[in-house]
Amino acid sequence: MASKFSSALLLISILMNIQLLASAGNFYRDVDITWGEGRGKIQEGGRGLALSLDKLSGSGFQSKNEFLFGRFDMQLKLVPGNSAGTVTTFFLSSQGTGHDEIDFEFLGNVSGQPYTVHTNVYTQGKGNKEQQFHLWFDPTAAFHTYSIVWNPHRIVFLVDNSPIRVFNNHESIGVPFPKSQAMKVYCSLWNADEWATQGGRVKTDWSVAPFTAYYRNINIDGCAVSSGTSSCKSTGSANNVKPWQTHELDGEGRNRLRWVQSRHMVYNYCADSKRFPQGFSEECKRSRF
Repeated sequence: MASKFSSALLLISILMNIQLLASAGNFYRDVDITWGEGRGKIQEGGRGLALSLDKLSGSGFQSKNEFLFGRFDMQLKLVPGNSAGTVTTFFLSSQGTGHDEIDFEFLGNVSGQPYTVHTNVYTQGKGNKEQQFHLWFDPTAAFHTYSIVWNPHRIVFLVDNSPIRVFNNHESIGVPFPKSQAMKVYCSLWNADEWATQGGRVKTDWSVAPFTAYYRNINIDGCAVSSGTSSCKSTGSANNVKPWQTHELDGEGRNRLRWVQSRHMVYNYCADSKRFPQGFSEECKRSRF
C-alpha cells in the first residue's frame, strides 16, 4: 500500500509541475521584495525568485494584491545541508493585531535530519491550530509545489496536489474561521534559532551562511480585493464557479490525507493533552474532512 501511494504521489507531482509551467505568474508582475537589502533577487525573467539569509538579515517578499479566498500555488526548493535555525515561509496574512493568517512554515534541521513542515491557522489574531509533518521526499533536492486552497467552507493545505491538512469552517459550533479579512501572500527566509530546530536546542551555524531558498512558478487564482471590492462577481451561474470555490476532498483525496497523516504527521494540536489540559477545541471532535 505504501509503495502504491508513493508512486501515485510522484505521478501527481510531475503532472502538477507541468500544469504550473503552463499557468504560472511572474514575480516581476505579482510581488514586491519588501525587505532584505538586496538579499532577495528575481531570476529567470520573473519565473523564479531567490531569498537569502546571513547573520545580518534575512529577506522576504509579498504579493502586490490582497485576496479574499482563492488557490495559491508556489514551488519551493528549500535550504540544503545544515539548515538548522532557519525558517522558510509561504503564507497568507492580513494586517493588524486581530489579523487572519494561513501558514506554511518550513523549519530547518541539521544535515541528514528532516525538515518540519509547520502549518497553522489564525483567526482574529488567535492561532494555536498547529499541525506539523515530515515530508516523504527531500525538499532540498528539487522544486515541489505547496498550495493553499481557501474558500468560505474550508482551508486545504496541499503538497504536490496531495492534501496534508483540512481545516473546515465550524463557525456553527463557535469555532472562528478566517473569511472576512483580505490577505496578501507573504514569503520569507529568516533566522529563528531560539525555537525553530529541536525546540531551540540546535542553533544556526553561521559558518555555512549565506543560506538560500528558491521560489518558482507563483500561481494565484483568487478574488483580488481593491478598495473593498472583490474581483469575483457572483452571477449565480455555475459556469462562473472556479474549482477552488467549491473544493472538497473526494474519496481518493481522503485516502491520500489519511496516508499522509498516519505516516508523516509529527504533531497535532488536537492530540496534545499536556498543552491543552482543559480539553481540545471543538473542531477536534469533528471529522477532519
